Amino acid sequence: MSETRELHPDFLRHLKYKEQALIDLYLELRSFILSIHPNSNELLYHTHALTSLYSVSEKMSDAFCMIPIYTNHFNLGFNKGALLNDPNNLLQGTGKLIRHIPINSTEDFQDKKVKGLLENAIALAIEDSNAKKLNEGLTISKIKG
Repeated sequence: MSETRELHPDFLRHLKYKEQALIDLYLELRSFILSIHPNSNELLYHTHALTSLYSVSEKMSDAFCMIPIYTNHFNLGFNKGALLNDPNNLLQGTGKLIRHIPINSTEDFQDKKVKGLLENAIALAIEDSNAKKLNEGLTISKIKG
């Protein structure tokens, strides 16, 4: 799967310290998300995890999904996952809103069930947003230093 957008240097500076297999899998998932919604804004953070969020605006609150990368693994998180119809019971978690799918291989996300969840999450984010500008395809780094 080809990447549709270059990685931001701030993000790459931290990502390069991860195992190559984890990096490769992250790049595949990122490309999968961007292939479904190429104009999503990518918001980058480095707090307890190195995280890329995919949003319909420049706001974190309008993000439809995220990829928090931990030491040796990452998940595909859905910011309003508890509100999504999940007939295949893919989503895990017990938080008030956030749900996730553990990602260990491309088989964990490259199918129509996950694509459907992403499409529903995008539609919900657009519906819930009160932003004046949507879907600009920006990459915005909030990573300090």
